[in-house]
Amino acid sequence: MAKKTSKYLKPFKNIFVLILVVFAVWMFFFDANSWLIHNELNSDIDELEAEKNFYKNEIIKDRKAIKELSTEEGVEKLAREKYYMKKENEEIFIIEYQDSIAKKDKNEQ
Repeated sequence: MAKKTSKYLKPFKNIFVLILVVFAVWMFFFDANSWLIHNELNSDIDELEAEKNFYKNEIIKDRKAIKELSTEEGVEKLAREKYYMKKENEEIFIIEYQDSIAKKDKNEQ
């Protein structure tokens, strides 16, 4: 009987090709420095860079707010607008626009 060997398995009879394939599979999947780990680390780096940019923008906003609040006028403006504080003998009128009023559900009416 004649042995039938597949044309796809013929290169694997060579020991050097077999060792090369085993080495490539080992490096790609199982090694501590595998492609999968590098891919995961690269995605972590991208997430951290995005987070770093977010915090840089927040620092810029906070510095701007600190600079505004370093003056007496800035503190007074914040107290009046956000906390509705007033000076003595002064009245405050709060104007609400139709867009800013919370809508009620039909069931609550």
